[in-house]
Amino acid sequence: MSTTAVWTVIVVIGLGTFLLRLSGIHLLGGGSMPEGLMRALRYVPPAVITAIVVPAIVYGGPDGGFSLHNARLLAGVIAAVVAWTTRSVLATLGLGMGSLWLIEWLLH
Repeated sequence: MSTTAVWTVIVVIGLGTFLLRLSGIHLLGGGSMPEGLMRALRYVPPAVITAIVVPAIVYGGPDGGFSLHNARLLAGVIAAVVAWTTRSVLATLGLGMGSLWLIEWLLH
C-alpha cells in the first residue's frame, strides 16, 4: 500500500469519526437525553472494562484457562476481593499488581 493510500485512509476514517460525533452533538445538543437512555449509558463503562479485562485474566495463563498456574487469574481474584471489601481503586490496583508480580515470581 502506498503512502498516499495510507494517508487517504487515515483522513477518511478521521472525517467519518468526526462526522459521527458531530451528528450526536447536533441531534442532542438542543435538549437533554431521555432518562431511560441516561440510565442505560451508566452501564457502558463497566461493561466495556469487563469485556476487556475478564478474557485477559481468564485466558492469560500458560494453559489458557482455570488453573493454579494462571497468575493473572489468581491476582484477579485477589484484586476482586480487595475491590469488594475496600471500594478503593488505588488499593485494588496496588494489591492486584503486587499480588500478580509476587505470584509470577513464585511460579517461575
